[in-house]
Parts: sequence; C-alpha cells; structure tokens
Amino acid sequence: QVQLVESGGGLVRNGGSLRLSCAASGHTFSSYFMGWFRQAPGKEREFVAAISWSGGSKYYADSVKGRFTISRDNAKNTVYLQMNSLKPEDTAVYYCAAEEDIGSYYEEFDYDYWGQGTQVTVSS
Repeated sequence: QVQLVESGGGLVRNGGSLRLSCAASGHTFSSYFMGWFRQAPGKEREFVAAISWSGGSKYYADSVKGRFTISRDNAKNTVYLQMNSLKPEDTAVYYCAAEEDIGSYYEEFDYDYWGQGTQVTVSS
C-alpha cells in the first residue's frame, strides 16, 4: 500500500505557473503508475495527466496538452506536475493517484490510491 501527499498548490494569476508535487511513501514507488486528476467546484473529477512506471510514457488531457508537464523521480518517490500558462478554468483541487496494474490511465476508478488534494486557484 502507498500513501500520497500533494503539495504546491496556491493562488496564481492568469498566465502564471505552479509546480505540484506528490510524495509517496509506504511501498516501492516505481511499482506504481501515477496520475493527476482535478475536480472543479460543481464538476466531476477529470483526468489531467499520467506517467508510466519508469517515466518513459506520458499522457495528457487535451485541455492541458502543451501547458502542463508530468514527470517523476523514482529516487525521491515523487511525481510532479509543472503547470504553465495557467487559466482560470484550471482552478480546481488537484489529486495525485497511484495504481500498480493500470487499465485505463484516464479513468479515476482504475486507481486504487489517492492523495488528499491540493487547491489551485487561477485568478483572472
């Protein structure tokens, strides 16, 4: 079992940048496929980005492609989400998720482990 703790959220202006971190503990981090999801007020949680066990494959939602970058450091047991050119519509609680044997990387129900979330607010 793995425990996940996100950090790095905050308030940023339209066009600004933030880097989210998700620190994992409790099990071999490299055993987990990692994803980032977000949930805006009144909306369902949605896929943002995902990264394979070694970091060799990365996947993005169309809405963030070209602006967000997912990466991982297995030596530090951490996955990152670099968010550039932020827009007000990126405002949400961002969650990291982990799964050993991923099916559909964009489906939240395929992930067994979740962090508590970190708030990102982009002002217009």
